[in-house]
Amino acid sequence: MRIDLHAHSTASDGTDTPAELVRNAAAAGLDVVALTDHDTVGGYTEALAAVPHGLTLVTGMELSCRLDGIGMHMLAYLFDPEEPELARERELVRDDRTPRAHAMIGKLRELGVDVTWEQVSRIAGEGSVGRPHIATALVELGVVPSVSDAFTADWLADGGRAYAEKHELDPFEAIRLVKAAGGVTVFAHPAAVKRGRCVPESAIAELASAGLDGIEVDHMDHDSDTRARLRALAGELGLLATGSSDYHGSRKTCRLGEYTTDPEIYGEITRRATGAFPVPGAGGATGA
Repeated sequence: MRIDLHAHSTASDGTDTPAELVRNAAAAGLDVVALTDHDTVGGYTEALAAVPHGLTLVTGMELSCRLDGIGMHMLAYLFDPEEPELARERELVRDDRTPRAHAMIGKLRELGVDVTWEQVSRIAGEGSVGRPHIATALVELGVVPSVSDAFTADWLADGGRAYAEKHELDPFEAIRLVKAAGGVTVFAHPAAVKRGRCVPESAIAELASAGLDGIEVDHMDHDSDTRARLRALAGELGLLATGSSDYHGSRKTCRLGEYTTDPEIYGEITRRATGAFPVPGAGGATGA
């Protein structure tokens, strides 16, 4: 089995619609794909209607969190999307994305960049607006050559010249909320140093003690030495070690299935979940 547990659609900052994402996952030879848009489950319905035969869809979400001033992302899998407390918190995070984007655009304009809300809004479309949309605007304007080049101290990285904060969850609270909704939690790309400061391994141990299920080990932002270190840490802490592409369509260079999760790890994730269950494809819609 080929299992990719981290992918984004136009419901947040990917460039594939949810329907396109599941069809592209099947075309890439995947058996399982997780839809994990940022702070939203808005792509669920479309993705579920389009899942082709031979592919299983795992519903999920990537929650924005912050610990001691350091941003981090928490992947949540197979939770009940209707659970009210978790739904309320994800709405607070998502709704704060728009004023935050306006603030970052204002800082960029102060730096002499002729970016506008209209441009960023056009790029985001119906998705939950985020930094990658602003980064794409910077690429369009010729300010940076690629989206990843916008995530530096000069521009949009945590603490960067154009950075602005938004409402983010305490990761311990995120774990509690997801668990209460019957879901499973995995710390996304925990050592992606190119994105900015990372939480220390001592904090990962504390999160494990609080119920964290796993850490994303195999990821494009982790080199081979980092992956080996994280895999060993997962073993020491009794955490599941996952692998994922973090696919964003054409917005990033990663490909669906570039990194994958071991079937035994996937099986353990599904065994732990009680809020929702993987959905095997029934043929899907053809024209969405």
